[in-house]
Parts: sequence; structure tokens; C-alpha cells
Amino acid sequence: MRTLFPLVIAALLLGCQTPDDASTSSPAPVSMTGPAVSAIAGDMASRLSEQIGPANSVTIKMNNDKSDFATALEAALKGWGYAVITDGKVGKDVKLVELTYSVDGVDGQVLARLSTSSIALTRVYTASTTGAVPASPLSIMQPTDGRI
Repeated sequence: MRTLFPLVIAALLLGCQTPDDASTSSPAPVSMTGPAVSAIAGDMASRLSEQIGPANSVTIKMNNDKSDFATALEAALKGWGYAVITDGKVGKDVKLVELTYSVDGVDGQVLARLSTSSIALTRVYTASTTGAVPASPLSIMQPTDGRI
């Protein structure tokens, strides 16, 4: 079961490949309420903090594209005590973790992913107007060759 779940998530992320011009499925744009966005960002930030170390030793660099999720994720990470840089300006001697993220709609649910150079976290959520709840276990992928 532990090896099956990452394979299922990888299949979801890669999608179907067809040799001809047949229709393929792709992630749908996600429209979520503020409470759902905050719940997902908060959960993913807490799971990331378990993996990357204490806030006093790490600075997170991310691109805040001004989307609701990016803003909520930045606030959640700051809530966990992390210094978050969104303008690209990094001081000397700073242990920097570059973070990328994505949120996609899949089969009426939300697939959230946070990635650094050393780890990728993925989880599926069921979103509602009042929040969001995990619909899958957390998938943690760590490279064996230095790449995710």
C-alpha cells in the first residue's frame, strides 16, 4: 500500500498520454472559497514544516503570484514562524529553501502539491464552502538521485 499510493499520485500528475490527437484529461482550474483555500494551505504548511526543519533555521523563498492559495500559503508558513521571501532578495548566509506549489482540480476534488529541491508533498482534498478536509493520505516523495 505504501508503494502503491505514490504511483497513483504520479499517474494523476502525469495524466494520460495518447499517440494521436484524441482528447486527454488535464487538471481543471480550481475555484475555492476562502475557508477551503486557508484550510489546504494551513495543512500543507504544517506538513512541510515537519519535513524541512525548524523555522529558526530555514528561510523559504516562493513566488507569490497573488493567487488566493499563494497568499494563504505565505501566511500559513509565516504562522509557523518561517521567514518567507517573495521578492527574490536573499541575505548572505541564509539557509534557503525554494518552494514551488500547485493546486489543481481533479474529479471534483483538489490536488495540492508543495515541492522543494529535496522533497515533494502531495495530498488530495475535498473542498466545501466552509473549508476542506484531506481525502487522501499525504504523499511524501524524496529523490534517491537528488531530483524529484
